[in-house]
Amino acid sequence: MKRSIAVLGLGKYGKSVAECLYDMGAEVLVADCNEELIREFANKSTVAVCADLSNEDEVMALDLKNMDIVITAMGGNLSASIMAVAVAKEQGVPLVVAKTSSNRMSSIIKKVGADKILDPEDEGGVRSAHILTSRLLDYMELDDNFCIAEVKARSSWLGKNLIELNLRKTYNMNVVAMKERGGLWSFADPNIKVREENIFLVAMEKKDLRKWQ
Repeated sequence: MKRSIAVLGLGKYGKSVAECLYDMGAEVLVADCNEELIREFANKSTVAVCADLSNEDEVMALDLKNMDIVITAMGGNLSASIMAVAVAKEQGVPLVVAKTSSNRMSSIIKKVGADKILDPEDEGGVRSAHILTSRLLDYMELDDNFCIAEVKARSSWLGKNLIELNLRKTYNMNVVAMKERGGLWSFADPNIKVREENIFLVAMEKKDLRKWQ
């Protein structure tokens, strides 16, 4: 089932995450007050709306209650970020993610109700898109074809070892290392039974990420 995601604000970060999410197959609503940007994203999103995101009525009109995720990407506009986060939470959006531009802004946005804060210095739009729409805990592109990711053990893996799971055949992924939550990475022993607290570092081609979502 496709996820419905709203990206509010089409600055550099917002454009990057929105375009990547749409390319990954998500249903993406984008909103910004810049009409030129909205025209640009008419073919790069499911719905593109020109709206003043600091205006409560216009944010309410976006009908965010139908979204699985709302991303507020107005890091330089505190009032618009507060408005969008507040409305999204009031409308029952399960995951509201906010890009901020300072520690003070992060603190304020958390108090308003944001579930996750994004630091654009550490987390690019493409990386955010993959983490937010899949089971990935972390994600790093090596080039246009290959990536490394952290993944949690699936429930169907529990009690089986890596030989039995044969992840290379099922997902076309190679397990590089493994650890327990809060522990240190080590080479994966293919004979150890997988437990719920196990996390795996895997290498795979980007085209195979859809199998994992």
